[in-house]
Amino acid sequence: MPALSTGSGNDSGLYELLASLPAQLQSHVNSQEDLTFLRDMFGEKSLHSLVKIHEKLQHYERQSPTPILQNAVTLADDLTEDLHNTPMNSEMRELVKLLSQPHLKGATIRRDEHTGTIVVARIMRGGAADRSGLIHIGDELREVNGIVVDDKRPEEIIQILAQSQGAITFKIIPGIKEETPTKESKMFVRTLFDYDPNEDKAIPCKEAGLSFKKGDVLQIVSQDDATWWQAKQECDANLRAALIPSKQFQERRFALGRPVALVQPQKSSNRRSSGFRRSFRLSRKDKKANKSMYESKRSEQYETADIPTYEEVVSYQHQPNENYRLVVFVGPSGVGLNELKQKLLICDPQHYGVTVPYTTRPKRSQETDGVEYHFISKHLFETDVQNNKFIEYGEYRGNLYGTSIDSVRFVLAQNKVCLLDVQCQTIKHLRTLEFKPYVIFIKPPSLERLRETRKNAKIISSKDDKGPAKPFMEEDFQEMMKSAELIEVQSSHLFDKILVNDDLSVAYKELKATLDDLETKPFWIPVNWLHS
Repeated sequence: MPALSTGSGNDSGLYELLASLPAQLQSHVNSQEDLTFLRDMFGEKSLHSLVKIHEKLQHYERQSPTPILQNAVTLADDLTEDLHNTPMNSEMRELVKLLSQPHLKGATIRRDEHTGTIVVARIMRGGAADRSGLIHIGDELREVNGIVVDDKRPEEIIQILAQSQGAITFKIIPGIKEETPTKESKMFVRTLFDYDPNEDKAIPCKEAGLSFKKGDVLQIVSQDDATWWQAKQECDANLRAALIPSKQFQERRFALGRPVALVQPQKSSNRRSSGFRRSFRLSRKDKKANKSMYESKRSEQYETADIPTYEEVVSYQHQPNENYRLVVFVGPSGVGLNELKQKLLICDPQHYGVTVPYTTRPKRSQETDGVEYHFISKHLFETDVQNNKFIEYGEYRGNLYGTSIDSVRFVLAQNKVCLLDVQCQTIKHLRTLEFKPYVIFIKPPSLERLRETRKNAKIISSKDDKGPAKPFMEEDFQEMMKSAELIEVQSSHLFDKILVNDDLSVAYKELKATLDDLETKPFWIPVNWLHS
């Protein structure tokens, strides 16, 4: 039997082996029928094709290929422009020729379902085809370099383009529909999810995709395609756009691929971080009812349909004649949220303020109405609940507690920055032009760091801040981490900033710098606030 050669210099060795096998095995075959079967089997064209593919892949693998970068199109164009501006030798001219091949130039084609003709399906904004102004969406492609393409598939035409050298000529018939000059869109969106085109099996061309992280601001250049928008990073001066999934397409994908989350009730140790307290928060275990001002069947339906993809935004900067933006804090109990608020209040009590909660609890001898709490009757409290006057309210040990919307307005009307901490489900109901909330998630550090930094700290064992201070227990750390993870998973698309409270003084400096910027620099806010 002949030896099998797998060296790169003898790619046909396996074919010869397959062809010679019937003859080599003839002496071992008992009948002509078996011999015919062997010849048919080893002479099968499909088997030879598979072997050829296998050998080509092995040969390609031995070359240690490197992946094409997702920004290959942009790099190719930039490099070509740079080379044109410098004296070129023969090698540089060859490189320019390779980089100028049309399959790198940002136009895609498709076959029209009704007419069967090949038409231009998409022009990438800012690419060579777009800048030339000679090719338009809907144009019918008839010839490429003199080759008639009427009967060819789009894949075959792309192959012709890829194999072309030098100048490329197209014969096209302009689309019947007259196109109006396209103006670059000024629509900006904040991304509410992470996206990597290399992991997206649906994208038409991975190299033409734009990767982004949650919270990035993108300029939407084109929405002509209902499935794939063209966009670029807001801070990117490059004119070339790239593909991202459209809002409608991404919402459908999220809705179809998103499992129903079964959120288990959170355990609570009835403890609260000690410190300055003026806002109302109850853990799930402590409450008989802890509701937001808009809680109803309608809002529950809204929650179900609220799939975070993109949020249209506009640039906004605080004006001297306007109220300051509401600063909203969220975070798990014990994370140090109240300590950070206290440091802000001590730093500048004339600039920062907090709301005074309402309660039906009897006033204690050392308390003053309107300072620690607004003390009101249960009947009046329940009337205010019915009239949607509370942002949040709940019951603790038979007494009602709540934060009213008017108390927020009162602080803002004093030309102060109102510092408010709430449950996550309340955030979206505060997101209006009136409050323009800036939401900060106070996040705990690692579990090991919690044990190290909180070993001498104490927390209050009562929501009324009158119980005895007790040291943190391991279960408090575990609960804090689990609660923080749940908050981030469910609500991170509503956060403007995530602040890790690893060291209180360091976290405070970062917080103070952020709030200073909030008053002096432009920020992105949802465009629908302007119409709410």
